[in-house]
Amino acid sequence: MTSAPATPATRLPSLTGLRWIAALLVFAFHVGTMRIVAEPGVGAALGRAFALGLSGVEFFFILSGFVLVWSYRDGEPRRTFLRRRLAKIYPNHLVTFAVALAVASWFADPVAPWAAIGNLLLVQAWIPLDGYFYSVNNVSWSLSCELAFYLCLPLVLTWLRRARAGALWAVVVAVPLLILALWPAQLLVPEESRWWFTQIFPVTRSLEFWMGTAAAELLRRGRWRGPNLAAASVLFVATWVVAAQWIRAEFWAALLAAAYLLVITAAADADVRGRRTPWRSRAMVWLGEVSFAFYLVHVLVMMTVLRLTGDWGTGLRGWWGPLAVLGLLLLNLLLAAALHHGVEMPMMRRLGPPRRARPAPSVPAPRPAPAAPVAAPATSARSVEYAGRRDPG
Repeated sequence: MTSAPATPATRLPSLTGLRWIAALLVFAFHVGTMRIVAEPGVGAALGRAFALGLSGVEFFFILSGFVLVWSYRDGEPRRTFLRRRLAKIYPNHLVTFAVALAVASWFADPVAPWAAIGNLLLVQAWIPLDGYFYSVNNVSWSLSCELAFYLCLPLVLTWLRRARAGALWAVVVAVPLLILALWPAQLLVPEESRWWFTQIFPVTRSLEFWMGTAAAELLRRGRWRGPNLAAASVLFVATWVVAAQWIRAEFWAALLAAAYLLVITAAADADVRGRRTPWRSRAMVWLGEVSFAFYLVHVLVMMTVLRLTGDWGTGLRGWWGPLAVLGLLLLNLLLAAALHHGVEMPMMRRLGPPRRARPAPSVPAPRPAPAAPVAAPATSARSVEYAGRRDPG
């Protein structure tokens, strides 16, 4: 499939919908690791099915790079870009940070002051010490990585816009290989820091982000070559099943990075071409919009509820386990919607820079009428604008 050239004005609602699928994968992974379902057979099945669910964060990093390059306004001051991104992530972070501290105080959990300060400032992912990068609201380590990516992107964007297509393809191909090379490279790091090096370190995790930026620039120019959405989805499912069943864990991240990128670019290209996808419905786009808030609250909510009910570490037997999972999913979704609509969106409007209206296309001067009128078939420009769409990045 050859991609259609497009402009940043082209909306990509399917990518917003896909964010919800990635958030669900992370949720399902934590359901398994927290052993909410106590029945051995069901719990084991959940664990096997979603053992790769943590890679949903990998999806978010690739998607973030893709969307930010796609929507970046050339000539926009770096300060304006950073202000917009901080207005997106910091209000939700501050609210969940405060709630997590309150929960820790309720249960008399110790919180190291310097770890809390690092978390508050979103620099915790740079600190390879136990109790730091997973401090307070532990999922916020990914925001620490995202903040680093935001700071670097304006510095790299000039190169991306000018780079030859071959150089961009080299980035796309090289990233899975570099991710694979992290496993032998971690032997150069002290053993106690190897998980941090491969899973948390912003420099390491930026590989996925840069992969997304290169793919977005290729699609933007109409130079992307890849399968359509149906084929990419089949390849992703096949990769997931094969990796979970027969591939060693150290190969998972590299394989899934490639699979995720194919789905993201295929979905974006479908939006550019105006094709219908299952991810751009009103319901899916709304779920995608609240997925950031959902991601930030889900572990904190599940741990708190299980500790309050006395089921932390033991799980629930019989049908109570699956019912608890469904209840926690709905509770997280309800709280995420409140956070999104009550904090995230109002603060983005209040703190973010005003959005300038895009210039209207110039209208050419009318040409003199021909001597004999000739009927021409009517044409219309394809538009994939989505009313009410918000930034999926």
